[in-house]
Amino acid sequence: MTHVIQSIDAIADQYDAFFCDVWGVIHNGRAAYADATRALQRIRAAGKTVILVTNVPKPRDTIPPQLDRAGVPRDAWDAIVTSGDAIRAELAARAPGPMFRIGPYEYDRALWEGLGLKEAPLDQAKFVAISGLNRDDETPADYADTLRDARARELDMLCANPDIVVQWGDRMIWCAGAIARDYAALGGRVVMAGKPWPPIYELASRELEAIRAVKRDRILCIGDGIPTDVAGANAQDLDCLFIASGMHGEALWTEGEMDADKVKLALSAENVRAHYAMTALR
Repeated sequence: MTHVIQSIDAIADQYDAFFCDVWGVIHNGRAAYADATRALQRIRAAGKTVILVTNVPKPRDTIPPQLDRAGVPRDAWDAIVTSGDAIRAELAARAPGPMFRIGPYEYDRALWEGLGLKEAPLDQAKFVAISGLNRDDETPADYADTLRDARARELDMLCANPDIVVQWGDRMIWCAGAIARDYAALGGRVVMAGKPWPPIYELASRELEAIRAVKRDRILCIGDGIPTDVAGANAQDLDCLFIASGMHGEALWTEGEMDADKVKLALSAENVRAHYAMTALR
């Protein structure tokens, strides 16, 4: 049973810590959602801890300035963990490679820095590493030939962002997870460390432990990604609040509010469960 709630206040007293997604929950890639950031501020003012857990393919030190520019106040969170941090250990273990890299280098430069990895053409690489699509106007279909060639060489793919799509302003753009999904469908081996995989939750737990001791049944995960946020929370046996907007747009709404039946079908399709659901974090 997924309980539909109208405000985080309805359940906040049941939890001491919150692992909260970022893109699609507290901002849309460009601007913060005022109701969501106020909700997190309210949670922290009540003495609770908020860890932002994001599949962004960058080290966490690069994220606070981005949040500042989007208008997310610093008192809305305590710490940040990223898929970029989680995958860097896997990347470093394969140095010097060489790797065949996919993704916008300048935008994701911090992910690769300091790892001692070299780049090479696909036919000379020992593995594929992807942080995103090379351009925002590309689709997974543009990578079909590259994936077939990589599979023929039996190369592993290290994916720094398991998300399939992400909201950017008023549109959706494809993420590295879509390419990794297609590679896995070809039988290729994919290595990921972000949500829903354990390494990023281990990082989040360590950050939380450094702040305070919290029992696992007092942690709530918040996110808009069914195959990432909800599935990851389920795998960690953590309670979950599903946000039925973000990457889903208004597909799960009826007349401006979340449609419980549509949410139930969407969760069932991925064989996952959410303890709670709401239209948007507020």
